[in-house]
Amino acid sequence: MKVVVVGQGYVGLPLAVRAAEVGFSVVGIDLDVRRVALLASCNSFVGDIPSGRLRPLVEAGTYVAVDDYAMAEGFDFALITVPTPLRDGLPDLSFIELSAAALAPHIKPGSTVILESTTYPGTTEELLIPILENGSGFSAGTDFHVGYSPERIDPGNPVWRLENTPKVIAGIDEASLRKLDEFYGAIVEKTIALTSPKEAELTKLLENTFRHVNIALVNELAVFAHELGIDIHEAIDAASTKPFGYMRFTPGPGVGGHCLPVDPSYLSWQVKQRLGRPFRFVELANDVNDHMPNHVVSRVVAALNGDRKSVNGSTVLVLGMAYKKNTGDIRESPALRVVELLDELCAEIKVVDSYCDPSTIPDYCEQVELSSFDLSSVDIVLVLTEHDDVDYQEVVDSAVPIIDTRRVCFGSNVEYL
Repeated sequence: MKVVVVGQGYVGLPLAVRAAEVGFSVVGIDLDVRRVALLASCNSFVGDIPSGRLRPLVEAGTYVAVDDYAMAEGFDFALITVPTPLRDGLPDLSFIELSAAALAPHIKPGSTVILESTTYPGTTEELLIPILENGSGFSAGTDFHVGYSPERIDPGNPVWRLENTPKVIAGIDEASLRKLDEFYGAIVEKTIALTSPKEAELTKLLENTFRHVNIALVNELAVFAHELGIDIHEAIDAASTKPFGYMRFTPGPGVGGHCLPVDPSYLSWQVKQRLGRPFRFVELANDVNDHMPNHVVSRVVAALNGDRKSVNGSTVLVLGMAYKKNTGDIRESPALRVVELLDELCAEIKVVDSYCDPSTIPDYCEQVELSSFDLSSVDIVLVLTEHDDVDYQEVVDSAVPIIDTRRVCFGSNVEYL
């Protein structure tokens, strides 16, 4: 069977590779010609997919990466895994619209189109289907199948991978649901069938809104606890010993990735549009988490002032730019806002992050390697992302003041959020 996966990023590439590994003939479509060239030469840019895993599929021809839709002709399954960003605070579904319009002419009787991109409830039925029907001349549910399955990719997680994470699926009718189960049942260990795409779309937003709100809670607590002279981390450790009714969340410099800074706002936007009421939890969480980079920088300024230094002209060594541990994913990373604020205050910024592509690091930051860097030249160290390849003890032993937003350094010269 022929499978087309539109979008070859952190979601689409693992799906495409897994589908090819279990026996599907897979075409990965991405309009970024640089990405396509890398994939065609067996070079993966997604950490969860080593190039060695990609190579045998490319060489066997079971996975092909292309930058146009001509190869979509005659597909059995097409998965849309394109970004759904916010533009000026509003949902931007243009990538879904463009992908659907490009796929539509290639639909044949019996084809199945599945949306995986995170979006607000109703998108599959109210936006996607009309585009597919208009472009194909066929009727959804009668001539072809349509469904929704929210992505649950957790970059860098060695335990919960695509294949062993339960997959939520929903079709517009029973026949569509069976087709989704046929496909996903071949690539994952367990599927969870829901009543309709709306419930599946809401499931993804619920998962991310839950995390977003709880992270905001501990972030705001961290700010207040510091001002009150209370160790928030000791309190979190103690609360985590309770075997029921509590789930551990820890403070940090903000939230990043595509999910948390974006997805809850999709739900908030729809509630406001459809019901005319604000989703207060989401709006409050957005406000708290959006301002954590400012809090981090204020702590840097205060620490430097304590040493009778101005941030202007001081050298700040930033450890970690990615939004997530042991990945190079810099999408919406709070570190980007932190270094931007430091640059506005005229700090000299050095960055250590071996996971990130150098092209993603702002030009005003100098990327350095910790192993060859003179820590005595630094006025303060700022830990923004915890990566396993960093020798934090070496940093602590340098006696340089440290603001640690991830609680990975331990010493008398370390301050936490």
